[in-house]
Amino acid sequence: MRRLIIATVLLLAATVLVTVVYFRHLNTTSQHANLVMRTIPNDASLIFEFNNEKEFYDIFTGNNLFKNILGEEKQQELNALRTLLLQNPLTAKYFSGQNIFISLHPQKGNSIDFLLTTSVSIEFQDNILEQLAKQPKSGMLITAIDIGGKPGYVIYLNDLKKRFYLINKDDHSLSGSFSKDIITNCANYDYRREKESFVLLPDQQRSNSLANLYINYQALTPLVEQLFLNKNYDIFRNFRQFPAFVALSLNFKSDALVFNGSSLVQNNQRDSYVELFSGQQPIVNKLKEIFPSTTAYCTNFAVSDPAKFESDLSEWQSKGDFNAEKNKILKKIKTETGISIQKEFSHLLGSEFATVTTHYHEKIAIVQVSDGSKLLAMLTNVSKMNGDNTGQFNYEKLPQILLGEAFSIFKRPYFKVIDNYLILTNSTSELISYNDSYANRKFLVRTEGYNEFNNLTAERCNIFFFIQFKNALQLFRQDMKSVFYESFNALNPGWKNFYGASWQLSSTDKSFYTDFCIRLNSDSTALKNNF
Repeated sequence: MRRLIIATVLLLAATVLVTVVYFRHLNTTSQHANLVMRTIPNDASLIFEFNNEKEFYDIFTGNNLFKNILGEEKQQELNALRTLLLQNPLTAKYFSGQNIFISLHPQKGNSIDFLLTTSVSIEFQDNILEQLAKQPKSGMLITAIDIGGKPGYVIYLNDLKKRFYLINKDDHSLSGSFSKDIITNCANYDYRREKESFVLLPDQQRSNSLANLYINYQALTPLVEQLFLNKNYDIFRNFRQFPAFVALSLNFKSDALVFNGSSLVQNNQRDSYVELFSGQQPIVNKLKEIFPSTTAYCTNFAVSDPAKFESDLSEWQSKGDFNAEKNKILKKIKTETGISIQKEFSHLLGSEFATVTTHYHEKIAIVQVSDGSKLLAMLTNVSKMNGDNTGQFNYEKLPQILLGEAFSIFKRPYFKVIDNYLILTNSTSELISYNDSYANRKFLVRTEGYNEFNNLTAERCNIFFFIQFKNALQLFRQDMKSVFYESFNALNPGWKNFYGASWQLSSTDKSFYTDFCIRLNSDSTALKNNF
C-alpha cells in the first residue's frame, strides 16, 4: 500500500512537471513568434503562417489549392526559396521547425507583393549565406549590401532571373522580398513605435494548427483600392470598416481551405456597423435561398431580436454625423404623413436582410418582414405607388435610416413587396429582373456547385459574405484594374478555378466566431498539382 502511495505521488509530480514544462515551452514559443510577427510592417493586408516542416508540404503534395490562389509566378518564387534556402542541405537545420510568415503588401502603382519573415535558430550566422553562395551549381548569386542601415543580401536566382532581397533584423529573424521597396520599408520599420496590427492565436490552438491566417480588417481597404478602378468599391466594405483583428487556423480539405477562429475588436472600439450584431444570437440563415442565380457577391445580416437591432441602430446613428440629417427626414415624414416610420418598421422587420450584387451590376436589397400586407400599407403612405405592390419612396435615405449604412447605396429606391419580403432596387429594370427570378425560382441555391460549397459553411451566423467567382468575373472585367484582372482570370492556375468563398461572423460574448471558406470547382484538373 505504501509503495502504491509513493508511486502515485511520483506519477502526479511527474505529470505536473511535464505540464508545466509543456506550457512554459508554449509560452516561450508564442512570445518569440509574436515578436517575429511584430517586425512585419503594419501595412500588411494579411499574414499567412505555417511551420517549416516536411509534414506541412507533404499534406499539400498533389494538391493545387495554393497554386490557384498564388498564381504561377508567385508559386514559382516560393518554391525556389523553399528549395534553395529553406531546405538547402547547408541551411535546412537553421530553418527546420521555424515559423514562416508570408505577408501581403500593396505597393505604389499597380503592384502587390509579399514579404517572407521567419525565425532562425540561434546558431545561425551571416557567413552561412556566404558559404551557400560558394556551393557548386547553387543556382544563385549572393551579394552583401546595406538595406536601410541593416546588413542585407541580394540573392539572384538564376532560374527565375529575379533578385530576392534579404535582411537580418538582429532578433533571430530574417525578412525577405522580391520587392526592394517592401524590404526597405521592413528594414526601416520599428514596431516599438507602431500600434499592434495583428494578434496571434492562443498558444494551444497555434500548436495544434496546420497553418494560420491573420487579418486586420481595416488594412484590407488599401488592398481593395489597389485592385479596383473605383477606390470606393463596395465589396467587403462593412468588414473593412470593422476595427478588429482576426486570427484563424486552417482545417485541411482536398478541395477547399477552411479557416476557423475569432475576430477581436481593437481596444474595445464599438463604433462600427458590424458591432451592432454583437448582441444578437446566431440564427439559421434562410434568406440566401432566394438570392438570384446571377449573384456575384452578397452580404446577409441575421438577428435574433429585430426590435433590439433597430433600437441599437438608432442609438448608434445618434452618435454619428448622419444623425442630424436622419432626424430631419424623420420629422418631415411625420409632419407630412403622420407616420412614425422608424417605430412602425421595427415592429415589422424580420430576422434577415441582405444586399446582393449580380453579374449585371444590379444592386438588390432583400428584407424579410413579419407581415408583407402591413408593410405595404405603411409604405403606401410614404411612396409613389405604381400598382402590383410596387412603388418608389418619396423620401431619400430611408433604407439607411431603417437598416443601417450597408443599405446606403439605395438613396430613393424602387420597391416591391413579394410575400413577406421587401425588395429594393435603384431602377425599375432591376426590380423586374428580380421579380422574374423569384417567380420562376431562378435562385443561386439551384445552381451547380452551390450545395457542395454550402455544406462547408456554418448553418448559423449573424453576418454572411459570399462571392461566386464565375459570376463575379463578369463584374471584375469592367471594375478591376486590367493588370490584376488578367491574373485573376488566368486559366490555370487561377482564381477562376474556384467556385466561391465565404466569410461568416457569429456573435459570442466578447468577439465574433469567424469562419472563412474558399472551395475549388469540382473539375478534377483544378485539384491536381504540387504545392
